[in-house]
Amino acid sequence: MNPIRACLQNRFFVGQRACSRQIRACKQAAYRGFVAQNHILQTPPSGQIVRVRRGAGWRKFNLAAGPRLAHNRGLQTQDTGSVNEVSGAKRLALWLLAALLRVWGRTLRFEADAATQARLAYAETPAALVIWHNRLFVSAEYFRRYRTRRSVYALVSASKDGAWLAAFYRLIGLVPVRGSSSNFGREAGKALIEVMRAGHDIGITPDGPRGPMYVVEPGVLVVTRRNNAPMVLVGVEFTRAWRLNSWDRFYLPWPFSRVKLRCTVLPAKNADGTKLSADEVRTALLAVSPEMAE
Repeated sequence: MNPIRACLQNRFFVGQRACSRQIRACKQAAYRGFVAQNHILQTPPSGQIVRVRRGAGWRKFNLAAGPRLAHNRGLQTQDTGSVNEVSGAKRLALWLLAALLRVWGRTLRFEADAATQARLAYAETPAALVIWHNRLFVSAEYFRRYRTRRSVYALVSASKDGAWLAAFYRLIGLVPVRGSSSNFGREAGKALIEVMRAGHDIGITPDGPRGPMYVVEPGVLVVTRRNNAPMVLVGVEFTRAWRLNSWDRFYLPWPFSRVKLRCTVLPAKNADGTKLSADEVRTALLAVSPEMAE
């Protein structure tokens, strides 16, 4: 007999309060069984190793963090009370926007030679995909066309603005990791390090989210240095696009316009064994990202 039903039938004998405790224990046991059966990521204590089902095997994540966000299945850092979320009507609005942008992105005519396509699809090892913040519009379509072997995780601010972006990322196929340089940055960095060690790519906007434009912050190189991982620098040149009046003059390409892709892959270290500097990354990324003629 179902243990909860049996408890309800005998509550006269065991007492109402004891019966409530038994029912609660039965429900928790049933939930744990459901979680184990469906390989759902549970909330770990900070720093605990978590085993997550991935295809035919298990992979380990040391999140040093708390649970996934319910609305976007992403990872968040430990202080859950300070992480903003999006739900309800706002999430519906984001879904409509994501659907529009997916259709918009598929109208773009990407141009890249064979060598560039090979570099864009680099998959020998987990890599950091680096793109300037003002060219993020094409990132989802780039991931859909060229990054098909691994999930892509991206760091998103824990602020209210970041909540919108995190929910949007999930809708277009990216996995958000909530955190920022000013709020939970250390723990978010640890989460990204473990994500790469588990075999996934990460996306980085070295000058985001507030700039200055085209300036690479040294902190963005920590994850690749810790994992000895290469950086795939993605350059985008638009032939026709609107420029927003934002701090980075964000690009919105015209539908059906041509988008020229360029790419270079930087190893984790220079040939002489020295670490790559932020200036070297900036110079290489600027070289593959020419500005559109005004």
